[in-house]
Amino acid sequence: MLSRTAENIFWMARYIERAESTARLIQMGQRMAILPGPIHREEWRSVLRVTGCDGMIDGDRPVAEADIVRMLLLDEGNPSSIRSCLLRARANGRAVRTALTQDMWEALNDDWRRLEHYDVASARRNLAELLDWVKTRASTFRGAVETGQIRNEGHDFLRIGGALERAEMTLRLLDVKYYVLLPETAVIGGVRDHYQWTSVLHALSAARAYHHVYGGGDYTPWRIADLLILNPQFPRSVSFCFGQIGWHLERLAHAHGRRSAAHDIAMTMLSDLRDRESGEIFEEGLHEFVLKALAVTNRLSGEIAQGYHFN
Repeated sequence: MLSRTAENIFWMARYIERAESTARLIQMGQRMAILPGPIHREEWRSVLRVTGCDGMIDGDRPVAEADIVRMLLLDEGNPSSIRSCLLRARANGRAVRTALTQDMWEALNDDWRRLEHYDVASARRNLAELLDWVKTRASTFRGAVETGQIRNEGHDFLRIGGALERAEMTLRLLDVKYYVLLPETAVIGGVRDHYQWTSVLHALSAARAYHHVYGGGDYTPWRIADLLILNPQFPRSVSFCFGQIGWHLERLAHAHGRRSAAHDIAMTMLSDLRDRESGEIFEEGLHEFVLKALAVTNRLSGEIAQGYHFN
C-alpha cells in the first residue's frame, strides 16, 4: 500500500472518531450544566479542556453553551470541531476513494454540508438532533467497515487510527474530569456524587458496562478509572484500544516482514496495563499516569508515521 493512501485512511478514522467523541462530550456537558452547584457551572469549561480548546476563551469568564456550539460544533477553522473533523474525514476518504467500499463512502458523503446551514442560534435549538446525527454517521461508517471492507492493510491502518484516537480521548476525559469533579480537600477513594462521576461513564457509553462489572450502585472514581483504563473487554478502555493497536500492528509486521518501533511501543504499553492491579493507577496518581500514557500515544503516532513514511 502506498504511504499516502495509508496516511489518508489512518487520519480518516481518527477524524471520524474525534467527531463522535466531541459530540459525546457536548451531550455530557448539557446533562451536567443544568445541575446546581459551582462544579457544574464549570462543566462547559471542562469540555473545552478535554478537547484542548480552553485557550480559545479569553480570560476567566464563564463558558456558555453558545461558546461550545460555536467552537466545537460549527467552527471549520478549529481542527477539533465536529464540522472540521467531518470535512477532513471526507477529504481524506475522497483522496482514497478506490480503497473504500460504496457504503463507507456514502457514510462519509451523506449530507456532508449539513452544518453549513446552521448558525449558533439555530444549532442550539436543534442541538440534540445534530449530536445524534453525528453519532449516527460515525456508527454507520463503522458498520460499513465491519461488514464490507476487506481485511487488508487499509483496514489495519483504519483500525489503528480509530483506536489511537479513542484511547487519547478516554485519557484526556479522565484527567480533566478528575480535577473538575474531585475537590482538593476530598479524601481520595471516597464515594463521589452520583451525577458527577456517572457523567464520565455516560460520555463513553460505559454506564451499563460499569453496572455489569461492579454491580452498579457505588460509583467511585478509582473503579471508573479501572474500567476505562484497565478493563480489556470494554471497547473504549485504554487497554482494549492498545490491544487493537497491537493486533493490527502485528498484522502489518507480518505483511511487511519486519517490525517497527511502533510495535515495541504498543506492546510495552499493553504489557504495563495488563500488569497493573485494580486501584493501582488511582493510588499512584491518575494525572501522572495520564500524562505518561498520552506521551506514549503521541510517540506511537509519530513512529507509525515515520515507519510507514507518512509525510
